Amino acid sequence: MLSQKYGRTYHFPFSPGTTSDDRINHTYWDDIQQIKTLIHTEKLDGENNCLNQFGVFARSHAAPTTSAWTTQLRERWELIKRDLGEIELFGENLYAVHSIEYKQIESYYYIFAVRCLDKWLSWEEVKFYAAMFDLPTVPEIAAHSVNNLTKDSLEKQIIALANEPSIFGSIDTQTEEDCTREGIVTRNAEEYAAKDFAHNVFKYVRKGHVKTGEHWTRNWKRAQLIWERGKI
Repeated sequence: MLSQKYGRTYHFPFSPGTTSDDRINHTYWDDIQQIKTLIHTEKLDGENNCLNQFGVFARSHAAPTTSAWTTQLRERWELIKRDLGEIELFGENLYAVHSIEYKQIESYYYIFAVRCLDKWLSWEEVKFYAAMFDLPTVPEIAAHSVNNLTKDSLEKQIIALANEPSIFGSIDTQTEEDCTREGIVTRNAEEYAAKDFAHNVFKYVRKGHVKTGEHWTRNWKRAQLIWERGKI
C-alpha cells in the first residue's frame, strides 16, 4: 500500500446525519477535555482526495485514483509531486457536484489535513503547507479554548454553525433551493499521533444529507467556479 487512508471521522452523538454504518463518539467530551484549543471548519461536500509522492488517492489508498473528476487534480499533482517528500495533503475535491452545489468557489481542491509519517500536523501547519503549495484550506469558522467551553455550549454552538449556509453559498441539488452547509468538522488545533485520530477529530452532519447514488459516476457534472457564473 502506497499510503494509509484517512481515518473514519466519528460523529458527535448529537449529529443527526448519521447512517447505519457511521461511527459515533459517545465519549467525545472526555476526549475534548484533553485538548487545549478546538478549530471548527466547514465540512464540504466533495471527494476526500490525498496527494502524496506516489499519486492522487481517493477514499481507498490501495492504488492511485484515475477517475475523470480527478484529472485536473492529477495534473496539479504532477507539478508538486517531487516537493511533497513525506508530506501527505488531504483535501475536499469539489470538481464534481455531489449533493450540494457551491455558488462561490474559486478553486476545486480545499485542504483540511496534512499528515507526515505517523503524525497529523497542527492546523497552523496545515495552513502553512496549503499556502506553500498554493492551495486553499477548507473554511475555518471558529477557534475556541476548551477552558471556556461547557459540553452544552459546545453542542449549541456546533448546531448553530451547522444551520448556517455554506461560506461558498450552498444549493441542494435535489431541490435547487438554497440550503445549509453539509456540516462541521471539529479538530484539535495541535498536532497528534495518527493512531489517536478518532480522539482528536469529530463531525456533525446535517439531517437527511443525500449521499450520491450508484449511478452518480455516469451522470456527474463539473462544478462551476465563481467567475463562470458571471460574478466577481
